[in-house]
Amino acid sequence: MFDYTKSILERVSFDPVLFCKELEKAIKSLLPYEMEQLKEWLLSFIIEKPELKQCLLIVNN
Repeated sequence: MFDYTKSILERVSFDPVLFCKELEKAIKSLLPYEMEQLKEWLLSFIIEKPELKQCLLIVNN
């Protein structure tokens, strides 16, 4: 499920609003250890796309 989520987030990363919505959906469906993977992946992914930084707030809540 984590790989699927990651591929969707990569595809919608052009739009910060859509990215945040997909991230919210992902949080509801991922297992706790997958959430840790997602956080790590997001931190590295957002380095290249600073406009998505606001979405980190969703994961940290």
